[in-house]
Amino acid sequence: MKDHYDIVIIGSGMAGLVAANIMAREGKSVCILEKNNQYGGNLQTFVRERTIFDTGVHYLGGLSKGQNLYRYFDYLDILDELHFKQLNKDGFDIITFDDDETEYPHAQGYDNFAKSLSEQFPEEEDAIRSYCKKLREICDEFPLYNLEVGKPYQNNAEIFQQTAKAYLESLTGNKKLQSVLAGSNLLYAGDPEKTPVYVHALSCNSYIESAYRCADGGSQITKLLIRRLKENGGEAYKHQEVVDFTCIDKKIISVTTKKDDVIKGDVFISNIEPKNTLKMVGEEHFRKSYNSRIQDLESTISAFSIHVVLKPKTFPYLNKNYYHFKDPSRVWQGHEYTQESWPETYMVSMGVRKNQDEWGDQLTAITYMHYNEVSQWQDTFNTVANKNNRGQTYEQFKEEKTEIFLKELEKKFPNIRECIQSVYTSTPLSYRDYIGCNRGSMYGYVKDVNNPLLSFISPRTKIPNLYFTGQSLNMHGILGVTISGVVTCSEILGGEYLVNKILDKETIKNQNKQVS
Repeated sequence: MKDHYDIVIIGSGMAGLVAANIMAREGKSVCILEKNNQYGGNLQTFVRERTIFDTGVHYLGGLSKGQNLYRYFDYLDILDELHFKQLNKDGFDIITFDDDETEYPHAQGYDNFAKSLSEQFPEEEDAIRSYCKKLREICDEFPLYNLEVGKPYQNNAEIFQQTAKAYLESLTGNKKLQSVLAGSNLLYAGDPEKTPVYVHALSCNSYIESAYRCADGGSQITKLLIRRLKENGGEAYKHQEVVDFTCIDKKIISVTTKKDDVIKGDVFISNIEPKNTLKMVGEEHFRKSYNSRIQDLESTISAFSIHVVLKPKTFPYLNKNYYHFKDPSRVWQGHEYTQESWPETYMVSMGVRKNQDEWGDQLTAITYMHYNEVSQWQDTFNTVANKNNRGQTYEQFKEEKTEIFLKELEKKFPNIRECIQSVYTSTPLSYRDYIGCNRGSMYGYVKDVNNPLLSFISPRTKIPNLYFTGQSLNMHGILGVTISGVVTCSEILGGEYLVNKILDKETIKNQNKQVS
């Protein structure tokens, strides 16, 4: 490492990687410090029995030519080397319920989306088309979502004050259609009393536009971003957990890692949770009111996942995801489970290979789990880089939960148990330890219509050379954190300057393609 950097980035989640690449392109000396064995945050993958599993990113939206994530990836120069498989255009997400054999598809392309659902709800075609129009209108309120210059949400306060559930109820009186349209709310941990309609729109829109899986895991995105960073003179270091910030005269001058390395810099960008960042910097360096606001923010619920290695040629590859609910009247209440009713909802997704044939080799099933279910083991810590055993009671807990979960999956996929070669699990503690999120939170902080601005955290802090980035700022997901990295850099470089730079590069690329 150098003695001093222009930009020091703590944590290598997607937002940190995007920010690092942008600043390195600006000629800044950049250093990323990552605690784990892998870069990438939720883009990390793991291998069990020569089978690749994704930690958190199971599919991506907006990746068809000209769409928002496509354009961001193109700017970052990673698009041409990435390998994706587009999900089923007539049903990338399938919504299903106990005691209802009908499968309700979410199709790609708004016309196709409206057409396919209207075939199942013919009397509701006007409502379905109004829903499609509303989602696009809401997304137009967020300029960076569309690579445009401007401030977000200036004209439409309603999208922050109305819940997604209330909007859907105002759209149609058909309860089943309401449930189908809300069916993928595990994507954002939807809460009936809190989740604003804009969260639903931003989460669903890009998938409706186009939906893809990463072939052989999302870590290919990370590897390309690290490669581009180094090509532009940036540096990245694994196994370098930052444990302390040194703040003198209201300015960060360095960070210290667990290995006692001291890294100095001009600007520091924290891609770790704001709550944890404030504690490491020292809460005395911030106003009490600011500290209290950040520390009191409610984190979204966590998850329990089972990762299944399938026996060869026993279970067909499914080029779609399933969102299943026991009770269609409780689509918004999956997080309110009891020990007897768990799991009330789950999502099933499969990994895809570059040379995918008709047979699947793995699947992942995810459901909600509250952190307090694992709190008795919260003083343990276990990652590849820091191996520890949480004990026999923890293993027994996971086995019991896995068995309950498998029994639910068998109702939807009756032959699944005979296809299983082995099963691995992730609990809220796994997500906490690998991703660094508070209490294993899936999606950062809760967005609440009752206090809409509370959960919006500025990239700027009261320390002039300390910035935040990541899913805790605005939105989660690959698109959300990509935009978060851009937002953070906009605060440093100037928003109009950066967006125009992205657009200029896009124009030059298009001109070169036309010439060639």
